[in-house]
Parts: sequence; C-alpha cells; structure tokens
Amino acid sequence: MTMKKIFYTLISMAMAFAVVSCDEQYITYQGPEYMMFSDTLSTNMVLSDGSTFTVPVASTVACDYDRTIGVEVVDAGSNAIEGKHFSLKSNTITIPAGKLTADVEVLGHYDNIEPTDSLGFILKLVVPEQLKWNDLYAGSDRTKVVMYKSCPFDINNFTGWCMLSSLFIYSYPGDNTSYQRLIKTELHPTEENTVILRSAFYDGYDVTIKFHPEDPANPTVSMDSNQVISDEASVLGWILGDDHILAEHSPYYVSYFNSCQRFVELWMHTYVEKVGESIGTIGHFYNVLEWVSDEEADRLQRENGM
Repeated sequence: MTMKKIFYTLISMAMAFAVVSCDEQYITYQGPEYMMFSDTLSTNMVLSDGSTFTVPVASTVACDYDRTIGVEVVDAGSNAIEGKHFSLKSNTITIPAGKLTADVEVLGHYDNIEPTDSLGFILKLVVPEQLKWNDLYAGSDRTKVVMYKSCPFDINNFTGWCMLSSLFIYSYPGDNTSYQRLIKTELHPTEENTVILRSAFYDGYDVTIKFHPEDPANPTVSMDSNQVISDEASVLGWILGDDHILAEHSPYYVSYFNSCQRFVELWMHTYVEKVGESIGTIGHFYNVLEWVSDEEADRLQRENGM
C-alpha cells in the first residue's frame, strides 16, 4: 500500500502590526495597500448539515469605507466542479470600514462528494494590479481550496486490521524489514474513543491513540505521553536512558483522522529519559494508519509476508 500524502499546511502572515520590544510598544504597518488570501492552502471538511466553510481574505490596511472586491474560480488546476461539488455564496466579498479581513463563503455539496474524493479548486481575487503584493508574496491573490467529505464518526471503524506506515520506522527500522507494518487494533476497555495499537511500531510494545470527534470540521487525534514504543538497544544500537524509547503526540503538528477513508495522520514525538529526567529528543515523525478489511489483510499477509 502507498502512504497517503495528505498534508494540512497553513502559512500565516504578519499583516497589521509587529511587536518590537518587551515593554509592549507596537508599530503599525505603514506601507501600501495590498489584498490577498490569508493562506496559500485552505483545507476544509464538508459536513452533512449543509453548513458552509470560509476562506479568509486580508488587507494590509484598514480604510474608513467599505471595500467590495470580486472572487472567481480558476478552472486550471481545479478538479472540483462549481455547481456540482461546491458553490460560492457570492462572487464578491466586502471588507467593512475599519476592518482588515473578510471571508469567502463556500457551500460544499455533501451528496455529490464521494468518501474517497480529494477535491480542490483555485480561487482568485479580482483586484487591480496595484493591490497585488507581487514583490513579497507573489501569487497571494490565489489560493488552493481542498475539500474532503466528513462522514459520521464511529470508533468501531478504527478497530481491526490496520496498515501502519511510519517515517520513524523508516529512520530506525530495528528488526522491521519495512517501514510498513500490518497490526491489529482494538477498543480500549475503559477509555472513551481510544484505540489500542497492538505491537504498533515494534513487536511487544502497544500504543494507544485517542480520537476527538467533537468538531466534525476538525477531527483530531492525540497520543498520551510516556508511551514505550521500543527498547533503545534493539532500535538505536545503544542505551542512553532507561532502555526505553518513549513517544507522545508532537506538540508542533496537529494529527487528524478521516472517518470516510478510515485513516489517521499521526505526528509523534520520540524521546529518551533516565529516571524521569530528559536525555534528549530523537525527533518528530509523521505516521499514517490505514484500516483495512480482513480480506485485504489476508492478501497483504499472503503476498507481502506481513
């Protein structure tokens, strides 16, 4: 199986002001007026309740009057069809007087999107050339909008056979012959929305992950701290701490799950301690867990020896 490469990347920009000292003195932006999308990539879940999602637009300056600008869909680079997969609530947006931002409102057509679809389209601001920040942020008048269908959450869909693809195993294979492992998963007996990954990264070491389905538009996963995923000697080749490689959810990246396609993107921080004191960080590693049917697991075992 191939590793899913679905990355949720947000590129933030300093727009209105910057902190210049610890005594809370500020300077405001004094340059020309520019308009742009706040992010070069916008990733959104399409929900069954008919709610919309928004794509933010920003200006470098606030004006004392309303500013209305146009927004259009660019066909090139888009595989989502306007009118079938999505609709813009309006082809114009208005930044109110005294404000710096406004939102493009998009309605995703839930029934026309398949669970396995990864659909995207390009939005472009229709503004005069002098309002495009081409010197510093060339192309910021466009953004890629990606949509995924959000299916109802059922924790039982994340039990059974699971294919783990791990950049940690790729970097530190230990006794593994591949960066991929076919593992068994099951419900935690007492922790809500928690799954046990049996022999997750290395044989004999179980790991738990917890699903957070409260916000269907932002389905996240977390991992408790101080989980032992292996001994140091067999994986690293030396012992610096308690002979345990520990893992937790990475504080620098968000981990997501997809109910429709039954996969998890897990960012994991690995580290070593000795008697409770930190020895050091091994790194932050990206992992993908894809749940498969019994039939698919049987095929993988027969054909790939997993």
